[in-house]
Amino acid sequence: MLRKLRVFRISANKENNQKIMKKTIISLALAAVALTAAAQEDPIVMRINGAPVTRSEFEYNYNKNNSEGVIDKKNVEEYAELFVNYKLKVLAALDDHLDTLTSYKKEFRQYRDQQIRPLLVTEGAKEKEVRAYYDNMIERLEGKQLLQPAHILIRLAQDATEEQRAAAKVRIDSVYQALKDGADFAELAKQVSQDPGSAGRGGMLPWIGPNQLVKEFEDVAYSLEVNEISEPFLMPYGYDVVKLMGKKDLESYEELHDMILKYLNGQGLENHLAQQVLDSIAGQSEKTIEQILDEKTEEFCAKDDELKYLVQEYHDGLLLFEECNSKIWEPAAKDTLALTNYFKQHKKQYAWSEPHYSGMVYYCKNEADVKAVQKLVKKLPQDQWMTSIRKTFNSDSIMVRVNRRLFKKGDNANIDKLAFKVKNAELKPDKGFPYVGVFGKMLKKGPAEWTDVSNQVVSDYQRLKEDEFVAELRKRYTFEIDKEALKTVNNH
Repeated sequence: MLRKLRVFRISANKENNQKIMKKTIISLALAAVALTAAAQEDPIVMRINGAPVTRSEFEYNYNKNNSEGVIDKKNVEEYAELFVNYKLKVLAALDDHLDTLTSYKKEFRQYRDQQIRPLLVTEGAKEKEVRAYYDNMIERLEGKQLLQPAHILIRLAQDATEEQRAAAKVRIDSVYQALKDGADFAELAKQVSQDPGSAGRGGMLPWIGPNQLVKEFEDVAYSLEVNEISEPFLMPYGYDVVKLMGKKDLESYEELHDMILKYLNGQGLENHLAQQVLDSIAGQSEKTIEQILDEKTEEFCAKDDELKYLVQEYHDGLLLFEECNSKIWEPAAKDTLALTNYFKQHKKQYAWSEPHYSGMVYYCKNEADVKAVQKLVKKLPQDQWMTSIRKTFNSDSIMVRVNRRLFKKGDNANIDKLAFKVKNAELKPDKGFPYVGVFGKMLKKGPAEWTDVSNQVVSDYQRLKEDEFVAELRKRYTFEIDKEALKTVNNH
């Protein structure tokens, strides 16, 4: 009976079922249309080992790396090949589990959180802090106006003798008398005031309110009218004469808003408010601050493509650096045998058209040290010169200063004079180091060793090893570029 009843109900609702089925088919069709539209709106321009790269992601990176000011701009097709290489290196880093390193996680979160934490702060929260700061300013004024004073200070130590006190009093009285006789306050302040912070500005101080400076100063300043000059008075740190330059009411909230906000931002307002939000969420849940920031990152990135790609840029860029540094750059820079061989094989590309001097120019306090330095380093390789000189001559105090590098004519007057024998060149000793010497070798056609042009050789060799690494990655992983989709970049 139960089965029959169910059959009956289905049969009785046949017309209704058809309507439901029709609606479902229409909904699925509309969903398919929406997905197709979304795909057309942001097509896939390439796949890296099966993972899609959308046009919007590619455009973000392309436009950022080919903006105004970039010297070596690439067209879309050229950049696409570089972007493939970039993604392959990131993929290799992920396969090496570099994203699990504690050091990597810490650095990535540091960069990411600089973008995410401010987004937790509402404009309303900022406005509340600005308003509270302004209200506090009004409260601190205690109904008084702001003053702009200028002053002439004659300093007096707290432990000054009676004789010193008397001398300071005589001096401030003479200053006051000069002012009464018509001396210009600002010019006199520049000449005699012993407050280094204000003397150069004619004694002018910033606008002040109550309880900002010592009581003795404020009592006098608030007793004056604009342009009135006080009699000399004693403060904890000397005798003073004050002139009131201006008096005004505190500006309105609207006038001071931007200035207060800028000041509070400089004091870490956003970070403080963001931490309050995070602490509140953590207090209402069992999540850690890191977990909350991870969730908020996903939430904000889902709404903002530019933020999403920026965070992705931090993630991928740090991984790429870790991968290349550990696999290529650092090993290549340390492989002296390989660098030596590379230099020998490519020596012609480092040739130059004018002679260079490989060595050092050094400056001595004592004349005898000029020959002593040469004798010390004569049989040592160049990379040991500095250490040897430091231990021998500069262990207790600096007796010899050294500048070691590769020189050409015009780089250093002392090298021009002593090494290149330029007739009109003049020696230029360092201050306090009157004796000059040079030591090294003249290289006429090009560097003798790779160490003569070490920076350039290391850079070239690292680039070679990186090219080899990329070639290996292009064999290890699959990738494909949709050339038709690529044509729509910045053209849709």
